Amino acid sequence: MDAPFSRFWWLWLPLLIMAAQLVLEFTLDSRTLSILHSEGGPHETMQTLAVAAALVVAAITLLRFPYAQRPWLALWVALAALCCFYVTGEEISWGQHLFHWATPGFWSGINDQNETNLHNTSSWLDQKPRLLLELGVLTGGILMPLIRRFRPALLPARFAAIYPPDCLAVTALLALAVKITDTVAEALHVSIFERGSEVQELYLFYFVLLYLLALHNRIMKKKV
Repeated sequence: MDAPFSRFWWLWLPLLIMAAQLVLEFTLDSRTLSILHSEGGPHETMQTLAVAAALVVAAITLLRFPYAQRPWLALWVALAALCCFYVTGEEISWGQHLFHWATPGFWSGINDQNETNLHNTSSWLDQKPRLLLELGVLTGGILMPLIRRFRPALLPARFAAIYPPDCLAVTALLALAVKITDTVAEALHVSIFERGSEVQELYLFYFVLLYLLALHNRIMKKKV
């Protein structure tokens, strides 16, 4: 599938972010890196902006969607919008990180980070959704381009509208590379990324943004 945006967005920007990340990892001390990854730091901010932008794209797509055509596709976009809404809210603790209110006492008892969000109360609201996102990026960004190249008949043509473009493989591979590097480094008791999960999360959210932009482009140009 052809890229619906310039090479800068799907190739150079992800690579530049990784290059900058590696420079920071190897030149800054652990304390400074922890500050950069803290709430309100640049990583958290970029993550929030990426998923919030994805929410806006999904919402605009729904507002302009030709509902008489492929209602199942409208449901797919609506599901994406709902997921982006949840993640955006959770990233800013539903406004707490912006307006700095105190966490109610009863909520502090069940939230292990003392924040007004849901993902710090249960793995089913944190690790399980993250695992689904990781599998989705792995499948859509890496496996599907390989299948499309070598065994295209395995991909049902009726769902071609929601398949990610091949160019998203760059972002997906970087997310996977961070995950593998972090896992291996942990097993060897060494450190490559101060907080690899945060770095990976940025690429996961950026993948979602690029995917929804590509989907919006197809729907608006009636390529589906």
